[in-house]
Amino acid sequence: MRRAVALLDLDRVRLLWAVLAGSAGLGSAVALSATAAWLIARASQMPPILELGVASVAVRTFGISRALMRYLERLASHEVALRGMASLRQHVYQALADGPVDAVAGLRRGDLLARTGADVDAVGDVVVRALLPAAVAAVVGVGTVALVGWLHPGIGALLAVCLLVAGLAGPWLTMRAARLSERAQLLARADLSATAQTMVDGAAELTVSGRLGRLLSHLGRTEATLARAKDAAARPAALAAGVDNLAMGVAVLGALVLGIPATTAGTLAPVELAVVVLTPLAAFEGTALLGPAAIQLVRSGGSALRIMELLDAAAPAPAGETSTGSRDVNSVTRGHVGHETSTDAPERARTSLPFPDRESARTAPDVPGAGTTPDATGAARHPHLSARNLAVGWPGGPVVAAGLDLDLDLAAGRAVAVVGPSGIGKTTLLLTLAGLLPPRGGAATLDGAPLWGTDRRVVSEQVVLTAEDAHVFATTVLENLRVARGSVTEAEAADLLARAGLGDWLAGLPQGLDTMLGTDATTLSGGERRRLLLARALASPAPLLLLDEPGEHLDPATADRLVTDLLRAGRHGGSGPARGVVLVTHRLAALDAADEVIVLGRPEEVDDGVARGPARAPATVLARGPHRELLATMPAYRWAAEQEVRR
Repeated sequence: MRRAVALLDLDRVRLLWAVLAGSAGLGSAVALSATAAWLIARASQMPPILELGVASVAVRTFGISRALMRYLERLASHEVALRGMASLRQHVYQALADGPVDAVAGLRRGDLLARTGADVDAVGDVVVRALLPAAVAAVVGVGTVALVGWLHPGIGALLAVCLLVAGLAGPWLTMRAARLSERAQLLARADLSATAQTMVDGAAELTVSGRLGRLLSHLGRTEATLARAKDAAARPAALAAGVDNLAMGVAVLGALVLGIPATTAGTLAPVELAVVVLTPLAAFEGTALLGPAAIQLVRSGGSALRIMELLDAAAPAPAGETSTGSRDVNSVTRGHVGHETSTDAPERARTSLPFPDRESARTAPDVPGAGTTPDATGAARHPHLSARNLAVGWPGGPVVAAGLDLDLDLAAGRAVAVVGPSGIGKTTLLLTLAGLLPPRGGAATLDGAPLWGTDRRVVSEQVVLTAEDAHVFATTVLENLRVARGSVTEAEAADLLARAGLGDWLAGLPQGLDTMLGTDATTLSGGERRRLLLARALASPAPLLLLDEPGEHLDPATADRLVTDLLRAGRHGGSGPARGVVLVTHRLAALDAADEVIVLGRPEEVDDGVARGPARAPATVLARGPHRELLATMPAYRWAAEQEVRR
């Protein structure tokens, strides 16, 4: 909790002002009670009316200042809390952006949304609902004890004890009883959010598969669990309120027991007796808020735990280690440790390119970069992405692709296509080349520096990855392109969309580039969404592009035109700056525009397009070379290309 609160970057001046304003508001309530008690008791003695004038004005002043100070306290405290939530959320987003992708890959989308949303809000609420009430209660409690103790030391001491019991014992009991209940609530809320998000995202698929009813039943059970947890949390709150009322009653009765003898003895004036008896009624307003504050502290603590777990998972791994702590070893590429977990035999039979003939495999030559980006001194740089003997896989999972031939060189002006069956590890390869996953063997470098462990901002300036599930924001078309580069003009945006095959689509939009898109592109078709993401990638200033299945969801002719244009994006004289492109695809028809085609497959697969037997070894490079060369020398490659023409 301390670590999470530190990330709020609280404005201490505003927080102090909030404490002072809150103390002034509650202090006005105590002063109002004490002044009213004195005024009533003194008026019963029928003094000259002028003696009551100051007290009458004071009652009005404290009555007005009580509401005014509470309003000012709300303004100050909520500003501190909201600024703190924004700061914490920025820290979380920054950590996730700079950290390894596997930090969040294992989380359900709704759970991640709950951690970055409701949990951040809960940590921010600790300022308004826990820390501030505790500080105000402490300040006003000390002031009230000092006032009462000045009139009667014994009653002041009794009031101090009662305030401590109400302010410490009650909240302590509340926290102990609420901890398990709040933990159950926290888990139920996360499950509720994750299940609801799953239903929203996959409503159509769930309905067709007949699983929507089961999810609705699970959602109902989760809501019932949450309701029971809330009821359980209400019991300790009631207990704390009972302790508070009991302590207040003891303080009032004790004041009477000690005050009446002092009054009859003449050491305490009758008017002062009224003050010491009635003042505690207002003083316990502060302690009454500490029970809910204790519950909020438990709730915020649970949320802080979940947030810090996420931030710790996103923390950079030590040099030479993956995010799971395992050392990088090249032996894994030779021993074929593990196997691909995502396999689909029917899909492989249609789209795989298994080539046992390895004679045409060759190492890609170094190609000098044609594109340039300025370095810190303003001098031109030629970014160069290189992979040697690479092995890829998710941390903690099996190696999905490896081999001595899994080499790659990319610079501006060079285009490389990677083909292979679904589940072979092509997307994992792109994630590793983007520096989002650690190599499981071999090396991946950018300008000679290891990709994994390099500052994400440095990598992102040179390499951009467009994944098929990249997010589309609920804003205008233009602003979605400006995610990649904030300086994109309307003319540039129109040109980028035209290059991505969305020129006619843009012309048909009611407000053109200012048309609002639905959340995560719910108003777009699959092909339109994919091409919009491609336009965003082309808008990026990064000279090296990694593209995952850009032709998916498009008809074959449109997909081939788009892939050809993207592979030619790195050529000098084409539209836009010179770029280096690594493109993952299933289709072969447009790959004549690539400088090199790398074919991934498994050694035990045969060359007739059908997998025989289980795929146990990691994928490796079965063939590589220009498209025309592979057509001429690889029968299976030629067969797969012919099937595309026939379909």
